[in-house]
Amino acid sequence: MPTTERILVVDDESGMRVGLTEALERAGFAVTAVDGGTAALAALAGGGYALVLSDMRMPGMTGAELLAAVHARSPGLPMVMMTAYGTVEDAVAAMKAGARDFLTKPFSPQDLLHLVRGILRDAGAPSPASSERGSAPRRLIARSAAMRRVLTIAEGVAASRAPVLIQGESGTGKELLARHIHASGPRRAQPFVAINCAALPRELLESELFGHERGAFTGAIARKLGKFEVASGGTILLDEISELELPLQAKLLRVLQEHEIDRVGGTRPVAIDARVIATANRPLGPLVAAAAFRRDLYYRVHVIPLTVPPLRDRGEDVPALIQHFCERFGGPRALALEPEARAYLLRHTWPGNVRELEHVLERASLLAAGTAITLADVALEDDLAPERADIATGVSAAATSVSGDLPALTVHEMECRLILETLRRTRNNRSHAAKVLGISVRTLRNKLAEYRAAGIVDARL
Repeated sequence: MPTTERILVVDDESGMRVGLTEALERAGFAVTAVDGGTAALAALAGGGYALVLSDMRMPGMTGAELLAAVHARSPGLPMVMMTAYGTVEDAVAAMKAGARDFLTKPFSPQDLLHLVRGILRDAGAPSPASSERGSAPRRLIARSAAMRRVLTIAEGVAASRAPVLIQGESGTGKELLARHIHASGPRRAQPFVAINCAALPRELLESELFGHERGAFTGAIARKLGKFEVASGGTILLDEISELELPLQAKLLRVLQEHEIDRVGGTRPVAIDARVIATANRPLGPLVAAAAFRRDLYYRVHVIPLTVPPLRDRGEDVPALIQHFCERFGGPRALALEPEARAYLLRHTWPGNVRELEHVLERASLLAAGTAITLADVALEDDLAPERADIATGVSAAATSVSGDLPALTVHEMECRLILETLRRTRNNRSHAAKVLGISVRTLRNKLAEYRAAGIVDARL
């Protein structure tokens, strides 16, 4: 049975410790938060941690000193450093000393969880749902012949520094494949830096990619290293490269040709050594034909093309993915699918691909009343509409029947009958029943507690 991964948070600011703990625990991690390096080393003496998240600037033992101490005791334990805006270069130095990655304050909970999950996924032990090809730990699911062909090519070029272009529909796992290539090659101990080219405004993207000098523009109060510089020695992922505007495409082409970048406001080029992996959720060929993507850049990034097949063409992977996500989201619970729920998941076409399946099972793990996931827990809203209509009709009939006994019933008794009938028709799925009744799950839970206390319903309901 999978166990909850433990994370050690080290920060001298109490507010930051509280915020990080809340965000990580809400995502299902077990968190220990301490206020400094000495307390961190004491906590680590007990073992069992999967990741350390530490501030750089702390009184007493600094983050860099803690990093050295941790790596001396537990060389394989990944550490993420947190740094204020003006100390990014310190964090880069820490990465060269062995830190896995860094976060620049302030950062969002989404950025935190994305980074933490990626690191733990790369460092995690093999699961029954992992690829069976070889003995190296993997999180990619590759039971289908189509996905195995992709992995064979990806692993064959992992040692090269040649650019890789990964194409495929949204949600197919392009970034996961990019991380797998990085982890399978000689750069695995160096940074893996991802940037979403579609998520940043045009005026910020150049600075994010190439960095800027102090005073380069309004608000540039300190030098900032770009993602290419941070990734030097490792891998940079240009997610959704198709969204880059033509002027930036020209600058990126020069980086690929000359292996150097120009910081915004800089006076001299800076040499970099980052392996480039790009992803696109739409084919670049038609964009080249429409003059929306530079032909010369296309040939530069298209050296090793890979296409991740959609989930509808990877039927053999679906059962393994279901098992993987049930284990991942179940935590200490041993989640299991009822036959109707499993049949539904296996016949669904998954237009949103693996990401859609992941979200459906994450939601189901939260909705499930116990360890059994029902059809109502996994079915999508559109698929539930006919069933919900049938239930609503049944509840309406129940309400009509109750109203026929109106003189003999109190309002409390009528409410109780309606709730219990709705639960019966939804097979005791509280979330589903609450939606049909138009009340919150908390209200339904309180009502049932009231009925149990009064001896109206069985204690197990």
